[in-house]
Amino acid sequence: MCSGFLCVFLSSTHSFPFNLFLYMKSYKFNLSFVTILTALICSSCFLYAEEKKPPFDEVFKKLDTEVRAALKKDRTEGLKELERVGNLLSKDYPEEHMPYAMLNAVARMTSDQEKSMKILKRLAALDDSNPQISRIISQAKGELKKREALGKPLDMKFTAMDGREVDVSKMEGKVVLIDFWATWCGPCVREIPSVKKTYDELHSKGFEIIGISLDSNKEKLEDFIAKNDMPWPQFFDGKGWKTSLAQEHGISSIPAMWLVDKEGNLVDQNARSGLEEKVKEHLAK
Repeated sequence: MCSGFLCVFLSSTHSFPFNLFLYMKSYKFNLSFVTILTALICSSCFLYAEEKKPPFDEVFKKLDTEVRAALKKDRTEGLKELERVGNLLSKDYPEEHMPYAMLNAVARMTSDQEKSMKILKRLAALDDSNPQISRIISQAKGELKKREALGKPLDMKFTAMDGREVDVSKMEGKVVLIDFWATWCGPCVREIPSVKKTYDELHSKGFEIIGISLDSNKEKLEDFIAKNDMPWPQFFDGKGWKTSLAQEHGISSIPAMWLVDKEGNLVDQNARSGLEEKVKEHLAK
């Protein structure tokens, strides 16, 4: 509740400057009182405006429908709309994760690499103290690192499940496939026969495979490897999607197959497509 002149001002904020002028003209107030009064009223107006902001879910539902319609009609224009809405919502609702998820999607779907990198850098620079958006920040940082790694020497070393020491930097002269996978990943499992065929045919010529498992059950993984006769070294830390080497190298989906050439440089981050031909090509160099 408010009383007297304060109620008048709070109930008619649109005419506040004029009302204040009339009130000051009618009564003699010192400057400090007027300053305090103005601050109080403006603060009240601000809080009132904040309270009137529509709920995020309500706004998001409407804009999301528009984005989906735009994407369905034209991918390029749809991505522009997705970016516009993501920017708009992130400004008005910075505490929500969906606006940043929208921008993250734009960064991964657009063919404009300059725009993609700009968005990823913006996401990576966000404050990760908000648990709702920390995963998106982590993904953006990983994606940036992954893109920056292409064409450069790959730094990866670990002790495999069977005790073998693996260091990619010491495998010069070999063409190496880095396979990020899991036993619970259907597409990964379906790739195994093709990967094994390439390994059996080209291993003697200098082709190696390193598996990075995103499994969480060691016994199940060991049984699967034995049953499917997969002789190459496997990294396992039991952390699933939070597997350290997957996180470190920006892996956000599997299967993911990287190819390292005989000089130790990462030359392909989508080696699934035409694997055998790619390996033969690099072995011949």
